[in-house]
Amino acid sequence: MYLQSKMEGGKRMRKKRNIILAILFLTWTVCYMDRMVMTVAVPYIAKDFNLTPVAMGVVMSTFFAGYALFQIPGGMLADKFGARKIMSIAVSWWSVFTVFTGMAASLTHMLIIRFLFGVGEASFPGGSWKTIANWFPKKERASANSIMMSSNSLGPAIAPLFVVGIMAAYGWRSVFYFLFIPGIIVVLLIWFFIKDNPKDSKMISAEELKVIQDENFEKESTVDKVKFIDIIKLPVAWKLFFTWFTYDIVFWGFSSWIPSYLVNARGFQLLKMGIIASLPFFAGTVGVIVGGYVSDKYFVGKRRNLIVISEILTAIMLFLTYNTSGEGLAMTFLTLTGFFVCVAFGGFWALPMNILNPEVMGASSSFINFAGQIAGFISPIVMGILVQISGGSFGMAFVFLAIAVLVSACIAFTIREKKVEISKTIDI
Repeated sequence: MYLQSKMEGGKRMRKKRNIILAILFLTWTVCYMDRMVMTVAVPYIAKDFNLTPVAMGVVMSTFFAGYALFQIPGGMLADKFGARKIMSIAVSWWSVFTVFTGMAASLTHMLIIRFLFGVGEASFPGGSWKTIANWFPKKERASANSIMMSSNSLGPAIAPLFVVGIMAAYGWRSVFYFLFIPGIIVVLLIWFFIKDNPKDSKMISAEELKVIQDENFEKESTVDKVKFIDIIKLPVAWKLFFTWFTYDIVFWGFSSWIPSYLVNARGFQLLKMGIIASLPFFAGTVGVIVGGYVSDKYFVGKRRNLIVISEILTAIMLFLTYNTSGEGLAMTFLTLTGFFVCVAFGGFWALPMNILNPEVMGASSSFINFAGQIAGFISPIVMGILVQISGGSFGMAFVFLAIAVLVSACIAFTIREKKVEISKTIDI
């Protein structure tokens, strides 16, 4: 009876903290829908604003300029003021600027709006990783994180399907107006259900709280004894930084230009483009979950091997996608590219959670993610330049992505998965 009761209690415990995970998953999904609808709409925005490929790349990159600029400060704010408050402000901000995007009257207006959009959204990632670190014991963090981050593929997968229907009926501006609604819904969910400390939550049981706190909670006062400089002094933090930078060159270049590639290079119409552009990201959603699960089950202590293997396969699939003339086979390779690049995604984010300390997860994860936002700014512009100087051909752009993912694999191979204690500064 005792064992049965304990097992039932365990199920209840998992269910309660999984509510938090579900909210974070939903919020990330909306986050990626908000930013990825631009990649689907931009070929049609380009017609209205008469944009060149380089200008299209700049429009997609400007969001990342603001996002990168405030990424690290946003993580620090989550550490200082609490993830719940900072995440709520971030989601409210980006929901408002999604509406403003639909109101843009010129290229200049669009660039200003997209930059400010990124500034506001930048505080959310650090808050979400800090919430995972606070609410889940160490042995569950990698799996919880992989489930949460699978939304980063699901959002882009849903976005084209969401966009094409509304855009066909009402035009591209309406798409951005509609996205205000899910944004406000997730703000309310964050505010009413997520607490910075699980002990403050009314829905959590004493048994579940003990499971969480026994494994990974330290006193909140230790947060104030760690400087950001202590994080960036770590060689492994820089290895993670540059692995993620080169990885995201690929992810954001691939994600940003798929719709334009399908329309301009493959000649797809709006509806067909929307369906095909979704496939790599549906495959990627599975890939992130597979990457997290496989890394936990078979690659503990050697997750770099999974990252390297999946990134090499990504490079091969990129090469085959561009160099295959048959439409069906090319789309198969495109879908597999989305799968393998996201397997690396699922494996990668288990590394900082297991290597770095949870009390500075907001700042340290934001520092690593900052690299990705620099890549998100650079990659669409470089892709646009390569397409333009190639006279509309995507060949050089695909080679650029393949080289970047192989560089990422080389850097990842140097990472040792070993817990690093960050020395704390007594006086700050």
